[in-house]
Amino acid sequence: MAAASSNPSSFPAMEKYGTMVYRICFLYMKNKADAEDAFQDVFLRHLEAHRLFFSEEHEKAWLCTVAFNRCKDLLRRSARGNVSIDEVEEPAGPDNSSPRSDVLEAVLQLPAKYKDVIYLHYYEGYSSRQIARILKCTENTIYSQLSRARGLLKERLGDEFED
Repeated sequence: MAAASSNPSSFPAMEKYGTMVYRICFLYMKNKADAEDAFQDVFLRHLEAHRLFFSEEHEKAWLCTVAFNRCKDLLRRSARGNVSIDEVEEPAGPDNSSPRSDVLEAVLQLPAKYKDVIYLHYYEGYSSRQIARILKCTENTIYSQLSRARGLLKERLGDEFED
């Protein structure tokens, strides 16, 4: 049993959503080691939960929520969450290339509530309605947060900002 659990291919959720969960964790934790710890915690909770999901989308949303909450918990418990942006490593993208550092830096500097909506909207392709359900707030709140986040990114990136 232990050998099967340690093999990611025997855990379809990790295979399917692992990259997404890691990116959420890295976005919050801002360093590889802490992101990996949070990542493991998220999938451990998934295994322990023995939940039945209505759909793949339900499972994906649940994992996003658990990842956001786990990272927030870890940051509250640790002063290590305050890392200078100069110390942040860039995660590899799906094609093993690094994202543009100026955009990553600007996103990492956003307040948590804006990072969440930017990530879910642009990286995961969720609609405002879906994000509202995941984050348990109104759709209008999501519209406002997306607008404010875009404004902050535009201020920080200037001409390099592409909506």
